[in-house]
Amino acid sequence: MTDDQRTQTPRTADERTTLAGFLDYQRATLAMKCEGLTPEQLRTRVLEPSGLCLLGLVRHLAEVERSWFRNVLDDEGAPGFWKHPDGSFAEFDADTADPDEAFAIWRRECDHARELVAAAESLDVLGRYGEEVFSLRWILTHMIEEYARHNGHADLLREHLDGTTGE
Repeated sequence: MTDDQRTQTPRTADERTTLAGFLDYQRATLAMKCEGLTPEQLRTRVLEPSGLCLLGLVRHLAEVERSWFRNVLDDEGAPGFWKHPDGSFAEFDADTADPDEAFAIWRRECDHARELVAAAESLDVLGRYGEEVFSLRWILTHMIEEYARHNGHADLLREHLDGTTGE
């Protein structure tokens, strides 16, 4: 990994800027964990019996971004990117996945999410999933938690791949 290029989180900003800043920091952490690896390394499952690999995490988080921001917050009804023939999600099945495609989709979803967050009139804007209702505040907080958990996985995967450790 190269020098840490992540933008630090805001320390004295309003709530929306703080939450968005923490989410962007977590997004940048995932990118940093994948930086400099070959496609084969990104696809490698190093912690048997787990099927996790870094590329699977990137694909999963692209789906999570799509789901929470496009579908729950903005009610777009956007279909999943990677599915099995039976309709179940296949983001973790990355044995032959294209890293360039996965990162392009993930970045596009992150950019679209940023646009939706910036355009929302407040953090009290509501999104829906079936009968369940979620505020933008809750969605941002949940996304920070989602990335933080998976970045912990990414730490372990990266260390097993090439010994690289760090935040």
